[in-house]
Amino acid sequence: MAPRPYWKGYLKLSLVTCPVAMSPATSESEKVRFHTLNRTTGNRVVSQYVDSVTGKPVKDENEAKGYARGENDYVLLTDEDLDSVALDTVRTIDIEKFVPAESIGWTYLEKAHYLTPDDPVGYEAFSVIRDAMKASKVVGVSRLVIGRRERAVILEPRDDGIVLWTLRFGDEVRPEESYFEDIDSDSEKDALPLVEKLIKQRTKHWSPTMVTDPIQEALLALIEEKKRALRPRKTTKGKKPETAPASNVVNIMDALRKSVENDLKSRKAG
Repeated sequence: MAPRPYWKGYLKLSLVTCPVAMSPATSESEKVRFHTLNRTTGNRVVSQYVDSVTGKPVKDENEAKGYARGENDYVLLTDEDLDSVALDTVRTIDIEKFVPAESIGWTYLEKAHYLTPDDPVGYEAFSVIRDAMKASKVVGVSRLVIGRRERAVILEPRDDGIVLWTLRFGDEVRPEESYFEDIDSDSEKDALPLVEKLIKQRTKHWSPTMVTDPIQEALLALIEEKKRALRPRKTTKGKKPETAPASNVVNIMDALRKSVENDLKSRKAG
């Protein structure tokens, strides 16, 4: 079952409007999470806001946002003040323009959300906007308020729905030229066919299993072992010392030929 959407509003293109709902496309709820404990008592350690002058805990209802205008001098803002500056983009995704789908670099994509129609009445309008973007091979560019910040977003048609990506701001993405400018652009021509052959042999259809987290799996196994608490973990005595790694100075052509041969052997064995 899909989780409940955390945002509802309207998708708008000129005079076409439809109600939509948005849900995060990713989740970290399955990740191993740790609590901080008092090692002596085994009790959980809790955190709380404390007044920096009096040292006393601050109640939730007394917390407020403050903008520093000088040392120990703040402009106080309440939730009502922050709500008063709400923009139209709090509830409406108004598509302002379209750009070619391949023109936005991956470095600008921040977080994905699933956008779906929120009422049968709006299915037709939603589908028309989605299919028109597919046919034109474009993505829509808009803005949306998320967490009291107006974010630039793009809308990418995907199957029967739309994926909304929040974008990083332009000043958050470092220009690649300063990193790549000193790289020699000429590659070894004789090596290209070998690399292309190796790429072809290793090309597969994408699967989420390609990006599993081995550390996560090891943590779960360790936790399960401690839960069973059958016996302490054994240590291996008399382990042979590891040999020093071989020199990494190799002939690239020899290495590529060997890579292609090994890859072929492993595939035949499989």
